[in-house]
Amino acid sequence: MTTSDNQGFIGSQGLETSGAGPQPRANKRRLWVGGTIGIVLVAGIALALAPRSGNGSKGPGPKDKPVALEFVPSEVVKPSLAPMPLVIEFSGPLVAPRTAVIRAKASGTLLGLSVAEGARVKAGQSLGDIDLADLQTRVADRSAAVEQAQVNLADAERQHAANNGLASQNFISTTALQSSQAKLDAARAQLKSAQAQLATTKLGVREAALVSPIAGIVGKRHVVPGEKVSAEQQLLTVVDLSTLELAGTVGTHEVSRLSPGQQVLVKVEGQDKPVNGRIDRIAPAAEAGTRAIGVVVVLDNKQEQFRAGQYAQATVKLGDDTSRMSLPMSAVGQASGQDYVWTVENDALVRRIIITGRRDPNGGRIEVTKGLQPDVTVLAARFDNLKEGAPAKVVAQRAAPNASAAASNGTAGKS
Repeated sequence: MTTSDNQGFIGSQGLETSGAGPQPRANKRRLWVGGTIGIVLVAGIALALAPRSGNGSKGPGPKDKPVALEFVPSEVVKPSLAPMPLVIEFSGPLVAPRTAVIRAKASGTLLGLSVAEGARVKAGQSLGDIDLADLQTRVADRSAAVEQAQVNLADAERQHAANNGLASQNFISTTALQSSQAKLDAARAQLKSAQAQLATTKLGVREAALVSPIAGIVGKRHVVPGEKVSAEQQLLTVVDLSTLELAGTVGTHEVSRLSPGQQVLVKVEGQDKPVNGRIDRIAPAAEAGTRAIGVVVVLDNKQEQFRAGQYAQATVKLGDDTSRMSLPMSAVGQASGQDYVWTVENDALVRRIIITGRRDPNGGRIEVTKGLQPDVTVLAARFDNLKEGAPAKVVAQRAAPNASAAASNGTAGKS
């Protein structure tokens, strides 16, 4: 055999060896992949069957029932029947109806004010002075006009007397006598006019004097001495606190229960005890754009313990002879403008829409007019996350948690 033949033989052998070499490696990879997939499948099946094998002894059974909510007697209440006095409340500021504003009746310079804010004054007391030089000049002018009119009247009377004598002797005509009489009448009228103008001017001088028209307390000074004031300008405000009024409003559905003269309890801010008052007047119509009607309460304040501007609340209590079904206010909820309560009926929670009536804020109760039976059990307070139809029952005392269940749960948690 030649050398070339030997190389060919060796090459052919090499090719056969390289072609047969990769097959064992591929087989090994397939075995590894298949084994891994098998292990994963076995592990998944074991995990899926593990819970079932743990509960296998119990066997198949129905779904667990939801736990019933338990309420103790202090958390439930039944509607009660009792009279409910109607309470009508309204509030507003206190005002002093006898408040006088002193104004200047003539223009002039304010010479001075003899009172300060908070000073007590009497009716007719002088409060200050205004320079009335202009008015005094007018008085003098009107007085001179009166004197002139008196002189003219005397002259007309003498002239008319003389004309009467001449007419009796037929020295003057009847027309001349009538003209003399007209001049006499005009002189008399002129005198009356001048006297009236003088009286008006003197009245203006008297009214220009700064005097208090009522007894009270100076509430405010609107000007200072030395200031030039004009006619009808505000100078002082005097307030009489002996009587105060509370001006409030009530709804149109309540005003028919009120009447003038009715007694009212008034609670003034800053005071611990309410005082008695009475309804003085009620507005004849509701205010524009509202359903509220004005009510005025008169409050006696002889001791001046209250001041105008203080805020006060009036309460009117109306008796009731009818037994009304009521619940605690805490038992009634509201949603979407509707009142509702939660009841326990046939061992289940029921949400009932109710219609309410009178309210007693002091007693904390509210009347139920419709939507509830007298013997139903109502939750006395508001609870969160309640669902209608959920199991519920009233028990004397809540049961303690199951100790064995808790222990088993704890052991399972550790494992």
